[in-house]
Amino acid sequence: MSKLKAVASSGHEHEFEAQPGLPERLPANEQLLWQGSPDWLRLARERFHLSALAGYFVAILVLRAGFVISEGGSVGEALTAVAMLLPLVVFALGIVAGLAWLSARTTVYTITDKRVVMRVGIVLSLTFNLPLRRLEAAGLKLTKDGHGNIPLTLGGTDRIAIVHLWPHARPWRVAKPEPMLCCIPDAAHAAEVLHRAWTAEMNRTTGAASASSALTNHGETARQPRVRQNGSTPQLAID
Repeated sequence: MSKLKAVASSGHEHEFEAQPGLPERLPANEQLLWQGSPDWLRLARERFHLSALAGYFVAILVLRAGFVISEGGSVGEALTAVAMLLPLVVFALGIVAGLAWLSARTTVYTITDKRVVMRVGIVLSLTFNLPLRRLEAAGLKLTKDGHGNIPLTLGGTDRIAIVHLWPHARPWRVAKPEPMLCCIPDAAHAAEVLHRAWTAEMNRTTGAASASSALTNHGETARQPRVRQNGSTPQLAID
């Protein structure tokens, strides 16, 4: 059984890729099924917490203005004090937004009929090859406009350090980080592609009639891949 692989490269070498988002051209017996990248605005809000950071700065500016007025200053003086801080606020928010834009621009998620490939990283690119047969489960969290996240649970003892994954990691999963396809448009379609690819790969790997036999052959309780509903959040289960 193949191992998880991470390939490092310079972020400036993307234009020399054999195929976009892939460290090398796909073998003749492997088919590309889906490819996408995060929406940078959603990535900025959800993973870089741009909205929360903006709210924090607004609160600081309001407190600054209130402090000036409470000390006997005029409204004009309060506005001047706020205006002096605005360039720093804009600069800080601009840096965060820029990092989110660069992260989205340099990220490519790929689903083939054999693996999930994540090319991530701004300066130093890392390419994670996640064989489908080593995935234990996958989740799907959708927004109203169809964007969403697909976290992947790795089976067995497989681990990827969260410092290598972030921001492409499921929040609050530190002990066993979960890679996540973040903020992708039409996430339901990507999840369905992953579902079908996983089932087909299990059938090919085991030579059985159904993907559930792959788990049975490993001495585990067999369960068919399915889409399940967890409250208001649909879950694509590959367990």
